[in-house]
Amino acid sequence: MVSRENIIEEAITRIRKIFPFESYIPVESWRYHAIAETVLRYLQPGSTILDFGCGPCDVTAVLRFLGFRCSACDDLKDEWHGRSGNREKIRLFADKCGIDFRQTNGGEWEFEKNTYDMVMLTDVLEHLHNSPRDLLNDLLEFVKPAGFLFVTVPNAVNVRKRAAVVLGRTNLPRFEDYYWYPGTWRGHIREYVRHDLILLCTYLNLEILQINTCNLMLQRIPNHLFRFAYVTMMNIFPGLRDSYMLVAKKRPNWTPKNLTQNQLDKILQKSTSYRYA
Repeated sequence: MVSRENIIEEAITRIRKIFPFESYIPVESWRYHAIAETVLRYLQPGSTILDFGCGPCDVTAVLRFLGFRCSACDDLKDEWHGRSGNREKIRLFADKCGIDFRQTNGGEWEFEKNTYDMVMLTDVLEHLHNSPRDLLNDLLEFVKPAGFLFVTVPNAVNVRKRAAVVLGRTNLPRFEDYYWYPGTWRGHIREYVRHDLILLCTYLNLEILQINTCNLMLQRIPNHLFRFAYVTMMNIFPGLRDSYMLVAKKRPNWTPKNLTQNQLDKILQKSTSYRYA
């Protein structure tokens, strides 16, 4: 019997052969395996997935080749998306893979409500300039009752960031990237910790099924000896791993959660000297 791991690797291999951007998909594909294995834990092939902030549809394509029916959307406004026909290459790749790709524009989405078994945002929330509240409430409208929200985000207190601060360096994105980025900054705005994700699900009125740290960026450690030492240490101290995964369930009677003015004032009062009435 072919193992699930081999099935996923076969899907990734198929994608590498047709993906339009050379070297974008790393040789060692832990991230794709981790995401695919998580999706397969909750959904059967044939289920419907909406991949929001899909970028060049590389993750979406893995899931599509595993038998899921996939829609995907992205504004394609990263700096490299606008170079030498790259947006058209992404659209053609999505079409070749059988992905229903839509380019978003200012939050206008043409998806039907209660349609998808899962909406996923992989490494998206940390890029948002505004609160994720309105975006996630809108996306959850497209999810079926008892469907799933699947999120991956960088761990704001992973071992690399902790070490950087101790050494007097920043735990934020590299300053040269931020300083020289053309136009509106598209890098990380706010990263997350476990408590943030718990609060996120509480505010969204979702049932938490899974919150765990994971290693999605091991390819950034090229030395195999260092990588082995890192993985060993992370098994002892899992809270220091590079990323978080969250899977939450939409309640059958789900509605967006709102605050009264008094409840909002109590929250805002904590971060300002202004005395709210």
